[in-house]
Amino acid sequence: MRILVVEDDRLLNHTLSYNLSAVGYIVDGALSKAAALQFLKKQDYDLIVLDVNLPDGNGFDLCREMKERRPDTAVIFLTANDMESDMLKGFELGADDYVTKPFPMSFFQRKVAALLKRIATQSGGDFFDDGNLYVNFSELTSTLAGQTITFTPLEYRLLKILTKNPQIVLTRQVLLEKLWDIDENYVDEHALTTAISRIRGKIEADRHTYIKTVYGMGYMWIGGTQK
Repeated sequence: MRILVVEDDRLLNHTLSYNLSAVGYIVDGALSKAAALQFLKKQDYDLIVLDVNLPDGNGFDLCREMKERRPDTAVIFLTANDMESDMLKGFELGADDYVTKPFPMSFFQRKVAALLKRIATQSGGDFFDDGNLYVNFSELTSTLAGQTITFTPLEYRLLKILTKNPQIVLTRQVLLEKLWDIDENYVDEHALTTAISRIRGKIEADRHTYIKTVYGMGYMWIGGTQK
């Protein structure tokens, strides 16, 4: 999933971008409306985190312009005001949520995760997409940075388990049990190790780390963290 953070407070912008990137999202940061518009001309986003008050305009106007071009982009407004009229205006423009500053980062991350999960569910697609890696589990097709890549059936099954359980340590035993399909095709330790290695070789060649080894336990999907 790709997120644009539009916030003129440089420290808050960096903090939001860093923490969202750390959990696997692809994040760009803009300090003004003009900078945000430049990003939006070049790239589509799944979510825009948008400050109401910007140095060269306001978030409401930017939201209106952006929604005219791509109405399905989600928006979370950030504001120092908790005025009901401001909230209603944001929702009338198509905002999905509203967060009043200051706020705990853990609270904000949960809001983002819940919103993006709802978007994915509503789209009805069985896929993973972070703007760099795209894996369609229904059609068994994949691309990395726009280039087609190929996975074996076992690798697709393993990828699906990992991507559906992000930031969770999955032990080798749990993975082996989940990979044992309804036809009882046996997957052993060596096959699991080989599949993990092959997946890494295919998707981690462009400075992104997707799978973390938790020594003595198993693996964790960390989703595209920059090396």
